[in-house]
Amino acid sequence: MSTFVHGGNVQANGIRQHYLRYGGKGPALVLIPGITSPAITWGFVAERLGEHFDTYVLDVRGRGLSSTGPDLDYSADACADDIGAFAQALNLDSYHLVGHSMGARFAVRSAVKHPAGVNRLVLIDPPVSGPGRREYPSKLPWYVDSIRQSLLGMDAEAMRAFCATWTDEQLQLRAEWLHTCYEPAIVRAFNDFHDVDFHQDLPKLQPPALLMIAGRGGVIQPEDEAEILDLQPNIRSVHVANAGHMIPWDDLDGFFAAFGDFLGPRLN
Repeated sequence: MSTFVHGGNVQANGIRQHYLRYGGKGPALVLIPGITSPAITWGFVAERLGEHFDTYVLDVRGRGLSSTGPDLDYSADACADDIGAFAQALNLDSYHLVGHSMGARFAVRSAVKHPAGVNRLVLIDPPVSGPGRREYPSKLPWYVDSIRQSLLGMDAEAMRAFCATWTDEQLQLRAEWLHTCYEPAIVRAFNDFHDVDFHQDLPKLQPPALLMIAGRGGVIQPEDEAEILDLQPNIRSVHVANAGHMIPWDDLDGFFAAFGDFLGPRLN
């Protein structure tokens, strides 16, 4: 039985923010997807989260059904401000904040800039690239080429060239929705992986946080993990050994098991 409640739109931080809601009861949880992941692509995760939490999956600006176009600011600060404004607009007085990849970077910044109401924070394989650091493992053309192809129309089989390990259902969904990822927004986010210092916010982070690391992702190395834990002792780390960067796509059970009891109920 599905836990999907409804999709909706809210005016927050000066833009229309689209979200999908699952569960509808229990503690609130806000999920921020990665760089080219509209909210709908996280539906299979949110269905399960909805068994325990009042779950809201956001379309980050420039993606999915949220506001997009050339006039918007796609900086990390603007996207982080969106999160705090979204929670305020929906009167979420207390909520868990979960972010994957780019979404994890935005979640950290939002939790520091807008700490009111943030209960616990889960950072799923955030890029640790930044000024003077090694590059993010994925390359920009991988994103841009697939987006441009999706704008012309592509099917699941064509998408397989970009996401070889995904299921047919996952490929079909990505092929359907990738065209909603606005290329300038994606380029800005990718460049910000290298131009914005993710680590600067960690010492200021107040809520307890969980760092989930993909064992086969290549994004977070042991030395990166050690640096993060040194900068913020309130972070605990956990590894999903058999997953690449898109952890729930590679090992869904391992993904949920990695939460343990951090958010209260065990999710596995």
